[in-house]
Amino acid sequence: MNTEAIARIRRFNRAVTLATGALDTSFLGLGRPLVAARVLWSTTAEGTDVTSIRENLRLDSGHLSRILRRLESEGMITTEPAPDDRRRRIARLTASGRAEVAEYDRLNDLMADGMLARSRDGAALLSAMDLIANTLNRDRIEIAPSDPEAPQAQACLAAYAALLAEKIPGFSATHVPVPDPEAASYRPPKGAFLLAKADGATLACVSLKTVAPGEGEVKRLWVAPSARGLGLARRMMTAIEDTARAMGLTRLRLDTNENLPEAIALYRATGWAEVAPFTGFPATHWFAKAL
Repeated sequence: MNTEAIARIRRFNRAVTLATGALDTSFLGLGRPLVAARVLWSTTAEGTDVTSIRENLRLDSGHLSRILRRLESEGMITTEPAPDDRRRRIARLTASGRAEVAEYDRLNDLMADGMLARSRDGAALLSAMDLIANTLNRDRIEIAPSDPEAPQAQACLAAYAALLAEKIPGFSATHVPVPDPEAASYRPPKGAFLLAKADGATLACVSLKTVAPGEGEVKRLWVAPSARGLGLARRMMTAIEDTARAMGLTRLRLDTNENLPEAIALYRATGWAEVAPFTGFPATHWFAKAL
């Protein structure tokens, strides 16, 4: 056990607890503790399954029930059985609840702005926060399909292009234009585009297109710097390979560049074999894998 490291983590935890008001009985001065505010934040005007609130916030059922009853008595929410399954309950924000959430948002934004104002390097502070949040949310990262032209997908592709420009001499934006002129090829039924997300942040992407009967090409694997080292690239590759199998593909191919040694190591470690070149610059290594 690294006692110095543990002491530093506990010091950090104490600082966050105090700075965010996590122990206050009246979080942000609105008369309820942080846990009740989080429940209110997790409830929508359209309706939110109470089970999903409990699971997302990892609350005990009895504790959540007491919080919901209090919020309902305050006129912040309503609860009722789900129309398709009366065993499930749906919570909805009232007009007063929506106004309260808006006030929480305003006050929370002010608190966050105050935290940034204390730092001489806001960008470094935010990067550190992203790293910590993604590490703590590691088990809550979800991978799901996305349209390749959705704003979050476009942001991932822009970050991917910036990474290649940084790593590969001679690379320019013309090699990976955004928006992608091949976007249609990454849509079902002939393709796929996957995003990894956690708590609203987009952390990774990967895409697939069919290039011949039974054969697909994997493209645009990217992981945010703050999410690297968490095994996410491997998860993304596993997910896109599973997607390819579901599409009926039996062989995949991909290319990469010698200046991306982590990617090359990942492909070799997961059963990809080097093959003859099938594309030009910026590729220097080509791989294939039978599914």
